[in-house]
Parts: sequence; C-alpha cells; structure tokens
Amino acid sequence: MAIDPDDITAPWLQLAEILRERIRSGEYAPGKRMPSLMALVEEFGLNAKTVKKAVDALRDEGLVVTSPGRGTFVRPAAGDEQE
Repeated sequence: MAIDPDDITAPWLQLAEILRERIRSGEYAPGKRMPSLMALVEEFGLNAKTVKKAVDALRDEGLVVTSPGRGTFVRPAAGDEQE
C-alpha cells in the first residue's frame, strides 16, 4: 500500500491504517520491533513529523509501545504477554 496524496484522508491517518494492517496480518509480529521512524519516512516519502503522528496514534490505541533509544515494538495481544 502507498499513501495517496489525492485522498482527502490525512497522510498520517493513511499511514496509521497501513501500519495497523501490517500488525493485524502478522507482518509486524507481536513483541518484535517495527521499522524505525526514518525507515518509514524513506519507505512512504513522508516527513518525520507525519510518521511520528501515525506511530503515536498506534501507541495511543495500545497496539505498540515505544522505548526511547530502543524503538517501537508491537504489543503482544492480550493474554499472549510473557511474564
């Protein structure tokens, strides 16, 4: 999927949906690190602020967790978390 510049949906919302789908499909597996912000900037041709806003939305939804200096990780599904 790509960002559609002609879509009335904001680019960060389009990106958030693409990333959600990658999480749902297992492309970004639970517990695994997602691509860096800069890797997503390069892949989608968006600026860092737009990419960060999309990732922040996923974090606010509880789909990912961010760890400063380490990256962004897909949160395990409820009941799948290791102790």
